[in-house]
Amino acid sequence: MSEIFAPLKEPLIMGTAVGIMVGVIAVIAGLTYFKLWGWLYNNYIKTVDHKKIGVMYIFVALVMLFKGGVEALLMRAQTAVPDNKLLNSEHYNEIFTTHGVLMILFVAMPFLFGLFNVVIPLQIGARDVAFPRLNALSFWLFAAGAVLINVSFIIGGSPNAGWTSYFPLAGIEYNPGVNNNYYAWSLQISGLGSLMTGINFVTTIVKMRAPGMTWMKVPMFTWSSFIANIIVVFAFPVLTVALIMMTMDRQFGTKFFSTEDGGMDMLWANLFWVWGHPEVYIVILPAFGVFSEVIATFSRKNLFGYGSMVASMIIISLLSFLVWAHHFYTMGHGVVVNGVFSITTMLIAVPTGVKIFNWLLTMRHGRITFTTPMLYALGFIPIFTIGGVTGVMLAMASADYQYHNTLFLVAHFHYVLIPGTVFGILAGYHFWWPKMFGFKLNEKIGQVGFWLVAIGFNVTFFPMFILGLDGYARRMYTYSAETGYMTLNMISFIGALVLALGFATLVYNIYYSLRHRKELACGGDPWDARSLEWATHSPVPEYNFAVIPTISRLDEFWYAKKEGRDLQAGKIEDIHMPNDSAAPFWQSVVMGLFAFFFIFNEIGIAIALGVVTLIFMAVRSFEIDEGRHIHIKEIEEEERRLRGDR
Repeated sequence: MSEIFAPLKEPLIMGTAVGIMVGVIAVIAGLTYFKLWGWLYNNYIKTVDHKKIGVMYIFVALVMLFKGGVEALLMRAQTAVPDNKLLNSEHYNEIFTTHGVLMILFVAMPFLFGLFNVVIPLQIGARDVAFPRLNALSFWLFAAGAVLINVSFIIGGSPNAGWTSYFPLAGIEYNPGVNNNYYAWSLQISGLGSLMTGINFVTTIVKMRAPGMTWMKVPMFTWSSFIANIIVVFAFPVLTVALIMMTMDRQFGTKFFSTEDGGMDMLWANLFWVWGHPEVYIVILPAFGVFSEVIATFSRKNLFGYGSMVASMIIISLLSFLVWAHHFYTMGHGVVVNGVFSITTMLIAVPTGVKIFNWLLTMRHGRITFTTPMLYALGFIPIFTIGGVTGVMLAMASADYQYHNTLFLVAHFHYVLIPGTVFGILAGYHFWWPKMFGFKLNEKIGQVGFWLVAIGFNVTFFPMFILGLDGYARRMYTYSAETGYMTLNMISFIGALVLALGFATLVYNIYYSLRHRKELACGGDPWDARSLEWATHSPVPEYNFAVIPTISRLDEFWYAKKEGRDLQAGKIEDIHMPNDSAAPFWQSVVMGLFAFFFIFNEIGIAIALGVVTLIFMAVRSFEIDEGRHIHIKEIEEEERRLRGDR
């Protein structure tokens, strides 16, 4: 028992545990005092409504962003001065491991999955996603994985082999505790949810588009999300297999990744990056779609080069599976293999450059409005370009021997992912907030937040390029004063504080805007936008559209406004909707507990919970659920209410 709770010996971890417990007690007390348990259970835990599921994804992502951000601040604080004792080496290893895992898989992906859920069915004129209950199960599995990775800090110890979890360091020989069991099972559970989401949205976009919406009339965010979800469908099974092999090695004594008995540690590196590099584009391509929507809307122009934008994303998706070995040029592949992967890595810059020129040409001669979403889109272009240029530098195998495993690589990675994903998420989050909640976020606070994030980001990460070129290795938890690294590290820490203030401003904006939502209330189309989601009310009714619109061209909503046509004019009929169900929630609870007990090698309990999971699946297989109907009278009353008719 003392070994299980060993992490609590660390004062910082004990403080975190106490804070979590106080927060949980406060939430439970608040829900009980205001008698909100029934409301929470009926409106969110049981829901299969894609819009509510999207909001839950975004909420969990915000919570995970807070934790990942605190970890980043602790790392920057630890390295701000030489010979710092704020964190010991083991705690630092745990923090940089979980920081990477959280930010990629439990912040970026749920933010984007939240936008998928909120926006895609509306953009294609659908009532819901193809498999509503599977969509709910996907979210709750993701939530179960998020709980597991965070519980590890308090019970048993967090993963500590880096977010890539390379063998042999991640193996049982060098890591005999349960730390990296948490890594395998939390990623496995949440990864199953991600794979289900990919299947669901590919099916939704293929089969549920509005009448007349051919492929060349699909909005760019939906196109980018469609391609990203195809990558999910092909890439995540590789991660699933790799994690199963990791579990077999760690908990059942196999030797897939051991250097003994015929195993090979580099097999893990190859499998990880066969998933890992496409994963980068899973989180970047939808953000590119957000930028396309935002730039076209606030330039008051149609998107330049629509066909080339689609083609460039398809090419990027194909090349994303052909570059994985550039992550280990220094590990002995040889000149020919390194040369091939160097060329494919450089090639991927070409379609990406096409997109940037298309965005610039969209803005040319446009009537640009500098809203908060547009500022994030504009800020993305020069910052991401720095990331792209340094990526080409890293793509040169011979030069990579200098850059590899230094802070130069860390800086490049963040210069790609923060402007390429986080800026896209924040642009989309401000842009579609009125669609989710019926009121805008405050523009002045939003713009202050943008400048704090943009300045703080550059001050944090640009010094890392210089430190890396000066030989500062990544993952070093301390250094001596004689190295001369303190000045740039202190500048980086100050930048991290500014960046944290920018994200705090984002949270304050939510609070402020909620308090003043009556003054910030807006109609269904507050931005004078172009795509179909703005043709319905804000917030969106349960059934999305009273009448499914018919599409005749790209940006149909924009042209309908200019021509004075109502896309929802037509005969209202009964609408078939799926029934809510609590089964996905309870199944995910059982699967989360199954993984938790498996982590601690309590195989008997895990098997029992596995049987319960199979029972859930069997019951669902034989269940007859024909859904329900919203009748014409209810729809007409709801439409009158949303239009403000009396």
